[in-house]
Amino acid sequence: MERQLDAYCAHLRSERQVSPHTLEAYRRDLNKVLAYCEKQQVSSWSALDIQRLRSLIARLHSQGQSSRSLARLLSAVRGLYHYLNREDLCDHDPANGLAPPKGERRLPKTLDTDRALQLLDGAVEDDFLAHRDQAILELFYSSGLRLSELTGLNLDQLDLADGLVQVLGKGSKTRVLPVGQKAREALQLWLPLRALTNPADDAVFVSQQGRRLGPRAIQLRVKAAGERELGQNLHPHMLRHSFASHLLESSQDLRAVQELLGHSDIKTTQIYTHLDFQHLASVYDSAHPRAKRNKGGE
Repeated sequence: MERQLDAYCAHLRSERQVSPHTLEAYRRDLNKVLAYCEKQQVSSWSALDIQRLRSLIARLHSQGQSSRSLARLLSAVRGLYHYLNREDLCDHDPANGLAPPKGERRLPKTLDTDRALQLLDGAVEDDFLAHRDQAILELFYSSGLRLSELTGLNLDQLDLADGLVQVLGKGSKTRVLPVGQKAREALQLWLPLRALTNPADDAVFVSQQGRRLGPRAIQLRVKAAGERELGQNLHPHMLRHSFASHLLESSQDLRAVQELLGHSDIKTTQIYTHLDFQHLASVYDSAHPRAKRNKGGE
């Protein structure tokens, strides 16, 4: 079995020309299968059946292997058996029809309200970059924009008199969002400075040379603000997640939050209800007299 595995890896390296990193990952995964076969006294690749492979997947999952890692392992097994079948060394694929266990849905990371205010209420220096970055942070948190929506924002999409912004979201769908008072004030301070750069186009957010800021530049500015004000890693989508979580926590109106975020499916928005429940559970645990239980007596 090991000799055939060596031959398959040589095939990947010479004929498929996979990268050394990918080859190492595939070999590591297939070595797990090989070790399992030896323990189960499976003497050939053709003797490995779907039941045994399913048992291995279940065991690895119980040991903490992620769904993504197990999906990669199954992909490696399918590749091996495709090769073995082509070489007439086997006539089946035990991974056919197998899927890894569903992974737990990761909840989006958010700032709590105090941390969000700490980020936004810090002293703003009276210069170009500081006013621009403050307007970016305020607009992300005020209106829940995606990074792509903010980078693509033009002047004619802003209506500061009425406190509105029109954005072009996924699927080229437009939506109109409210702009909070603090964000409006930050934009009113920023826009005169923007005009001094003689911008090349109508972009709301530009560099000191008047060029539209790209996604990477904005990510780096948000990251720098997070490190400076909060001492933590911060990215634009965390501000969008915080906007949604805090709004839902206050309003309990899932449909309204769905509309503001531009989600076509409310199931996407429902993940924020889990965040809200986490908050409620922590309040319960700290405040309810019957929540203060002796863990050892449960």
